[in-house]
Amino acid sequence: MLKRNALQVLASPPRPGRFLRAAFWGTLLLVPSVALAATVKGQVKGHNELINPVWEESARPDTNRYTWREPSPTVRSDFRRLFGLAPKELCIAGISKAKVDPPKVPILVLVGGGRTTPVTLVVAPGTRLRFRNNDPFRHRLFAVGEASLPPADMAMAAERDWTAPGPGTYELRDELAPSLRSWIIVKEGVASIGYPNRQGQFFLTLEPGDYTLEFFFAGKPIGTPRPVSVAGQDVDITREPIQVALPKDKDASKDAGKK
Repeated sequence: MLKRNALQVLASPPRPGRFLRAAFWGTLLLVPSVALAATVKGQVKGHNELINPVWEESARPDTNRYTWREPSPTVRSDFRRLFGLAPKELCIAGISKAKVDPPKVPILVLVGGGRTTPVTLVVAPGTRLRFRNNDPFRHRLFAVGEASLPPADMAMAAERDWTAPGPGTYELRDELAPSLRSWIIVKEGVASIGYPNRQGQFFLTLEPGDYTLEFFFAGKPIGTPRPVSVAGQDVDITREPIQVALPKDKDASKDAGKK
């Protein structure tokens, strides 16, 4: 049986760039407490092709979400298109076949700026989450179709704890902020998780054993799971980057070939 402690993510209000630095240098959550734990260093690619479904939802005429912004010609074309922010939205989980105990302390999820940090979170069953409102106005966070987390007022700096009732995917929304859309994936065997930096590099801290690295975005698994064995020494798998998404034109060509 694996035993581990959890680190609270951003236990104090974040300074600019703090979250991204943390995502770059290591695992944010569920860090094992065993001295023999090793670091797994990896690389994803295609993460800048991921599109948050909240943008697709906002683009529908019936949502009445309008914008008068225009792309700037002085900005490079590859930065004028929308793509997900991997350090918040792409969660990488090290999954063990052994039973994993939930953390003894709650995992902190910040609510602010029209979204949560992180946006996608993968946890073991029984993990307690603590939502904190970092905005100067109230929020009414709730889990879609889940009675254990109904809408309720959260004033500025207020906190609210919740434990998902069991394995599955839970979508979080906010009655007062339609742009907020986040996902909690509860899965057996989650030993450690991390988030890549903008360049796709990631780190996971794992005890010796056999694991499968799985990748989640917007509440769904993406890419191909990667097996990895840890024997007490650091493991570097960056030479074989893991494809988590393909450009849309390649996806279209692939679909056409199938037809």
